[in-house]
Amino acid sequence: YAYDIVCNGNEIGGGSIRIHQRDIQERVFKVMGIAEEEAREKFGFLLDAFAFGAPPHGGIAFGWDRIVSLLGGFDSIRDVIAFPKSGGGIDPLTEAPAAITPQQRKEAGIDAKPKAPQAKADAAEAPAGEAAQK
Repeated sequence: YAYDIVCNGNEIGGGSIRIHQRDIQERVFKVMGIAEEEAREKFGFLLDAFAFGAPPHGGIAFGWDRIVSLLGGFDSIRDVIAFPKSGGGIDPLTEAPAAITPQQRKEAGIDAKPKAPQAKADAAEAPAGEAAQK
């Protein structure tokens, strides 16, 4: 279930009850084109929890930016958001997303070089005659 809080035709909040039944979650994965094996690999913990009978859970939240926009008579919530993004998703304050330096990658433990596939790596390590025999 999903619900909205509306004031004078303006949405000021909303929420939902999350999926908490295994059979429903499995149907969602199927509709999304996620194979059973992939769903089990990536979401097995969740499916197992649902099998034991997870209770219904959900929530509701007000959008304070929406309420302030409505009370202030603004045309858009962009006029009241403290850190708005541009239409292209760029943050004008931090200029994010932005390229990071090699030092920042090192600090974050991010390797920007993809690993070679195992077959290519094995062939590269083997002597020239051996690689040709494979």
